[in-house]
Amino acid sequence: MSLYKQFIKSNQFLSFVKKEFFHIMRDKRSVLILLGMPIVEIILFGFAITTEVNNSKVAILDPSNDKATLHIIREMEASKYFNVVKRIHSTSEVETTFRRGEIDMAIIFGNNFNEKLNHAGGAQIQLVADATNPNVAVMLTNYANSIIIQYQLDQIRHQQLPYQVKPEVKLLYNPSMKSSFNFVPGVMGMILMLICAMMTSISIVREKETGTMEVLLVSPMKPFNIIIAKAVPYLVLSFVNLITILLLSVFVLHVPVAGSILSLTFVSVLFILVSLCLGLLISTISDTQVAAMLISGMALMMPVMLLSGMMFPVENMPKPLQFVSHLIPAKWYIMAVKKIMIEGLPLKYALKEIGALCLMAVVLIGISLKKFKIRLE
Repeated sequence: MSLYKQFIKSNQFLSFVKKEFFHIMRDKRSVLILLGMPIVEIILFGFAITTEVNNSKVAILDPSNDKATLHIIREMEASKYFNVVKRIHSTSEVETTFRRGEIDMAIIFGNNFNEKLNHAGGAQIQLVADATNPNVAVMLTNYANSIIIQYQLDQIRHQQLPYQVKPEVKLLYNPSMKSSFNFVPGVMGMILMLICAMMTSISIVREKETGTMEVLLVSPMKPFNIIIAKAVPYLVLSFVNLITILLLSVFVLHVPVAGSILSLTFVSVLFILVSLCLGLLISTISDTQVAAMLISGMALMMPVMLLSGMMFPVENMPKPLQFVSHLIPAKWYIMAVKKIMIEGLPLKYALKEIGALCLMAVVLIGISLKKFKIRLE
């Protein structure tokens, strides 16, 4: 009899387990999160997190164009760390090229380089790096130094001459090498996106989950105005956070706003609007606050941290992840903030980033309004 009771209990237990499996499998979004999230995370963490700096864009200024300079340039081109993308012809082009975001480092050879090595026993090379990301700047100059030192050792060993190549390092935009110059724009992007997108989506889904959204939709107020009214408080809060971040950056972290405050505010407002549209889109595909939180966590938090350039250089990642990074609004905002706030460039140098954010805003608001349900089911 006891065996029979145990058999019945085990069958009941298995029935409950089976019921839970069916319950989970019927919810396709839960299955996608449970089985898809580990795959996404291992790919992102495996390929995005790296301390190496590969394929950095380098410009060369070589007035000598002699045997020694050509040898060093060939070594640079052969290295996986550098990608020589441009030859410049004057020192005035260096800063212009940096402002356009075309290069990460410039290598400037002195005049009569090979002749000075052979007759004077020494020649100079200047390494100019963009130090808005100080860690990357240090690694780039170290990689270049190692190639130059290796060339010097080879020449001493083969020719028995007292060669001395003196690399001179110049760091643009952040000569004091403060890490805050790098993470403040990233933190601004992450905070504004999470507050606007995540909190807006949760606020709207909360109304749907509790049933009060149905009451709002049958009220005299138009649905579009309802959505705008829900978004305005987060817009105001985002402004408060923007002001707070800037004040803390300037007076506590000593990160100056080198560019125009108006330009920085304009770009920030545009990014806030994109984030609000993204939150509206998440609310249209979520029925519960938990689902909105999970989608926001997958679609916002992790990609912003890993693929926006906030923590790790995008150029180091595989091409597919670099393509995905173009779809993340925070990446374009962080790039624009660095140009305006850290480098002190005019707004015209951030037109590419502004264009990308405008396009995203139009696409997101179009999809969101199309999918938003204005009728009761």
